[in-house]
Amino acid sequence: MPLILPARTLDSGYDIDNSVRFNDGDTPSLTLDLSGGAGNRKTWTASFWFKLGNMDSSGVSNQRFLSANTSHSDANYGQIGLGSGDYLEFGTGTQIWRRTNRLFRDPSAWYHIVVAMDTTQGTASNRVKIYINGVQETSFAISNDPTQDADYGIMGAVSHAIGKTEVSGQTDNETFDGYMAEWHFIDGTQYAASDFGETDEDSGIWKPKAASVTFGTNGFKLEFQQTGTGTASASTIGADTSGNTNHLTSTNLAATDVTVDSPTNNWCTMNPIHKSIYGSVNYPTFSEGNLKIAMNTDSSTSSTMAPSKGKWYVEYKQSENTADNGGYPVVGISATLGGQTGDVIGFKTPDGSDYRGQKGTSSVSNAFGSARESGDIFGFYINLDDEILIVHKNGSDYMGSGASSGIDWSGGLTTTDPQTGFYHFYVQNNSDGTPRYTDEVNFGNPTFSISSGNADANGYGNFEYSPTLSGTNYYALCTKNLAEYG
Repeated sequence: MPLILPARTLDSGYDIDNSVRFNDGDTPSLTLDLSGGAGNRKTWTASFWFKLGNMDSSGVSNQRFLSANTSHSDANYGQIGLGSGDYLEFGTGTQIWRRTNRLFRDPSAWYHIVVAMDTTQGTASNRVKIYINGVQETSFAISNDPTQDADYGIMGAVSHAIGKTEVSGQTDNETFDGYMAEWHFIDGTQYAASDFGETDEDSGIWKPKAASVTFGTNGFKLEFQQTGTGTASASTIGADTSGNTNHLTSTNLAATDVTVDSPTNNWCTMNPIHKSIYGSVNYPTFSEGNLKIAMNTDSSTSSTMAPSKGKWYVEYKQSENTADNGGYPVVGISATLGGQTGDVIGFKTPDGSDYRGQKGTSSVSNAFGSARESGDIFGFYINLDDEILIVHKNGSDYMGSGASSGIDWSGGLTTTDPQTGFYHFYVQNNSDGTPRYTDEVNFGNPTFSISSGNADANGYGNFEYSPTLSGTNYYALCTKNLAEYG
């Protein structure tokens, strides 16, 4: 099954520009109230793309892509989501129609899901069809067939929610955490995956295409082109672009949750699979699409993408800080996934003062003109071609006497790790006890508001400061840039 991975993807022919970032701690959702009139409860199709966010050590909790009705015990309740064992599940309040054997555990990948129902089909196995990245799924842990010509909850005259369980009084909202892109919700037709995507003839990767479909009365299309929030309209996040004007109301979503991370240009994030284990507890904790990290005891994590060449720009913001914590963050790039001593090139900030250098060496000198403060933004200019790292604080050069200077690690970094030659962005906290600070990493897809707005030379990314330094272009870490420079 081909995946949309952080591969070398330059041109897909058809682009999905935006996605929406769901942060489960905010209990976000998009809702459409169909109480004014049901659609076709026998026949419908849901097509959407998703990329996983926060994952706990035992797999993701129950997360809902789509739900309908008001009670889990109601046979007409309908839901599509991920179960606590990382499987995909589709069913009602009293019956699971399909539960996959396939598990979903890759936070760097975009997945395409199509669930298509038609209870009028004479062949029972054709009444529910599930496609994953273009391939119809046939291996199920649970497989049941709906009764012929029966009506069920989805497309019923009830509220429908994307991103959570739509159940009144439900204490566990079963909120989705991650990214979703290009929703097609079809009333009255059972479509196949091939109506929404195609296999790239060169790479073999499943990719989206312009869908020619009939949406029906209650159908909608979500492209997330707008950043307005709240009440459903053509200018809010849940704007329907199908022509039906079935706009969805957004709850607990902000303008910064509309992102450029998409199936046709996948963006780097920090990696919740790679994190420290201190005793029996996993640190750090992740939120905001794996771009905001609460650091704790000897926490560490690395990026999902690791280029081997090229020039790259990343911004790091410490948004919260516990004073006098007795520890320090180490931020930079690592040639090993584990970021062992001597393998991280960057800076560390002990006891409120700012230093730079290569971790594990004694050649560390005071470099910053003032102590680090919460809200400071550090710009990392990562030159893998010449093995030089330049770090600016709040747009000024604090990593040496001139813009061209920085940490030169050429010939000075050795490791037997198989990741040698590939560099992750890396964050670590050396301290004990409760969470010490919160990091926000901006690969060009920020979780925080940007006051100035700077893209790279290819027009990708949204940064507080310019990715171009002294006439040299540095680029955002996304698959289209990796295809050209990485």
